[in-house]
Amino acid sequence: MVEPRDTTSIQKMPSAPPSIQVTPDPQLARPGRFLRGMVADLAASRHLVWLLLLRSLRGQYRPSLLGYSWILLPTLATTLIWITLNKAQIIQVAATDVPYTVYVLTNIVLWQGFLDALRSPMQQMSSSQAMLTKVRFPREAIFLVGLGEVLFTLVIRSGLILVVLLAFRFVPSPTLLLAPLAIAVLCLLGVTIGLLLVPLATLYKDVERSLTILTTLWFFATPVVYPPPTDWPQSLIIIHLNPVSPLLITARELLTTGVLSYPGMFTLYTALTLVVLVAAWIVLRLSLPHLIARIPG
Repeated sequence: MVEPRDTTSIQKMPSAPPSIQVTPDPQLARPGRFLRGMVADLAASRHLVWLLLLRSLRGQYRPSLLGYSWILLPTLATTLIWITLNKAQIIQVAATDVPYTVYVLTNIVLWQGFLDALRSPMQQMSSSQAMLTKVRFPREAIFLVGLGEVLFTLVIRSGLILVVLLAFRFVPSPTLLLAPLAIAVLCLLGVTIGLLLVPLATLYKDVERSLTILTTLWFFATPVVYPPPTDWPQSLIIIHLNPVSPLLITARELLTTGVLSYPGMFTLYTALTLVVLVAAWIVLRLSLPHLIARIPG
């Protein structure tokens, strides 16, 4: 491919190393070189990520009348719906360890953060196809931009939690300071699943279209709007076999009471998330050249 001659900030970035080119030699024949290339590209993409992130945020919210308010409106609407259903006794929710408004708002903010992180890699891959085929740059940059957008919206939504805690005169535990770590793990779980789905979603549009149905079912299989079940086998399915549940519950408890219900499950799924994240990154790096080659020019 002939590289463009105009000098833009993207084109000044270092070219992708030979380790990610489509070559007849197996890339994992030299694992040390392959891993060094991954780390080098991650470091080299930081300036590009910042520029693309600013451009993306401005492009998403500037053309709308309500602007950045759209980050908060879906969260508020969903929370109000469940609070209304509970007060009208249309749904029966067992007692929660904090006021239900605090409980459901906190969980919905965390769930939306996970959901945004899960969708982000596929959305970035889809929206960046033209740049991927015409410009050489560290491919990790587009996925880091998506993660940056997720964290940006999550920070803004977290302001709603603080407002509600103040409104209910709820004094959070000092463990509030540790909550960002648990929230980060929850988002990394979403990113990990999203990275694993990128190859399939790029080849088959059915994957991204069916994701709405699957995540809706996942929402009801996660204690977001109801307290965690204690009866068997509901607790096995909803808590122990659902990786989102212990991460989300722990993050909420760190934000509020500080009493952790599933520290062992949280530690287990944190370790698994980090291991699978590295594996997903490797799989995506190996498959990206082939996926890009299949993008129509």
